[in-house]
Amino acid sequence: MKVTYFQQVPYRHLPTDFETRFESVVTTPYHDMVEPAKVSKAYRDATDECMVAARSGFDGITITEHGQSSYDMAPNPDLLQAALAYATEAEGIDTAIYPVGRSLGKTKEPLRVAEEQAMLDCMSNGRLVCGFPVGLAYDANINNGVPPAQTRSRFDENLDLVLRAWTAKEPFPFNGKYTQANHVNLWPRPVQQNPHPPVWITGIGNPKTMEICLRRNFGFNYFGWFGAKQTGNRIFDRFSAVAKGLGKKRNPFQIGFMQMIAVADTDKEAKEIYAEHVEYFFRKALGAIPLNRLMLPGGIDIRGLEILLADPSDFGMYTKMLTATHDELVEAGCVICGSPATVRDQLVKLVTDYGIGNLHAMLQFGSMPTEIARQNIKLFAGKVLPDLAPLFDDEYDHHWWPERLGGKPIPATAENFEVA
Repeated sequence: MKVTYFQQVPYRHLPTDFETRFESVVTTPYHDMVEPAKVSKAYRDATDECMVAARSGFDGITITEHGQSSYDMAPNPDLLQAALAYATEAEGIDTAIYPVGRSLGKTKEPLRVAEEQAMLDCMSNGRLVCGFPVGLAYDANINNGVPPAQTRSRFDENLDLVLRAWTAKEPFPFNGKYTQANHVNLWPRPVQQNPHPPVWITGIGNPKTMEICLRRNFGFNYFGWFGAKQTGNRIFDRFSAVAKGLGKKRNPFQIGFMQMIAVADTDKEAKEIYAEHVEYFFRKALGAIPLNRLMLPGGIDIRGLEILLADPSDFGMYTKMLTATHDELVEAGCVICGSPATVRDQLVKLVTDYGIGNLHAMLQFGSMPTEIARQNIKLFAGKVLPDLAPLFDDEYDHHWWPERLGGKPIPATAENFEVA
C-alpha cells in the first residue's frame, strides 16, 4: 500500500479556553490572538516536518487547503508543495507531491489551478498527485462568496476545464456557465500525459462523490476525524455498494484514508506525550467549527441529503469533540495512539477490514511542538510503516499513482473514463 505523510499548518498557540470564548476556529480574531513570529515559525516547522517525512521513506507528502482558519493556515497548498517539489527533486527523493486540497467548488480561477498543478508536475518531474475536493461551506460559500447551490455545479465545470486544459492537443475556447475564455492554451502542461496526473476527490460520504470517482476513474479520499470505529463501516460499505451498482470492480488502491496517529515507545508513554495535543486538535480545530459553517442549505445534492437526514451517524464523534477526552477519542478511532506494536496492529486491521490501499498518516496535529512531531514521524517510519508497505501489492495494480513512482495509469479511453 501507499503511505503518505499528511500535513496541516496549525497555529499551535491558541489559549486553553479558546473553545469557550470564541464562536469558531474559522472566525478567530487574528490580531488579538497571534504573535507574528509564531506564524512565521509555523510555516518553517511544517515544511521541515514534511522534509523529515520525505527523507524517512513516506510514499508521498499530502497537504490540505483551508482559508481563513487558525487550525490550518494553508490557503494554497501549492505554495508549500512547490518548495517540497524542488527540495525532493534536488535530493533525489522519489516521493509523491500531493496537494490533497485544491477546492474546485470555491475557485473562480480554475485555469490558475490547472496552471499551478501543471507547474508542480513539471517541478517534480512527474510526481504530482492532485486532490480536488468540492469545498467546505465556510470556505467556499462564506469566505469566497459562492452561492451554496452553485458549489457542486461549479466544481463539476471547473474539473472538466482543468482536465481539458491539461490534455487538449490544440488551443480551445471555453464557454461555461461560470468561466468564459476565448483561448485556452496552457503553458506548461503536466509531465504526466497518460492521460494526466492522478486525480483524487475527498468526500464526507456523499454517494454522488463516490459515483463520480468510480465512473471517471478518480481516487476517493475519506478523512477519519469523525472516528473510524463509528463511521468506517458506513462509509466504505457505501463505497462498495455504489461500485457494485455501477458494475465496477473494487480496488483498495482507489481508496485513501486519513488517520491521526501518535507513536511512542510504550502505550503509557504515548498517552503522556500526546493526550494534550490530541485534545487541543479536536477542541480547537474540527470540533470548533459549528455545523452551520460546515454545511449550508443548497450546498449538498439531494442524494447526500437523503443519506444525512435518514441517519446522521456519518458524523460520528463530531458533536462531542468540544469536550471529548483523549481516551474517548481513542475509543472512537479518531486517533490511534500507542506503542509501535499497538499502532501497527490497529492500522493493519483497519486497512484490511475496510480495503484501504492508501493511508494518509497525520503525525503532527494541534499544539504538538515540532520536536515531538519529528519524533512521531521517525518512529512511525521506522517501526510501523515497513509492516504496512507490502499490503495489497501482490493482489492489485495501483492505477491512481504517478507512473514514475510505480503507478500503472489506465489509458484514457471512452470505456475507462466516462465524462461528466
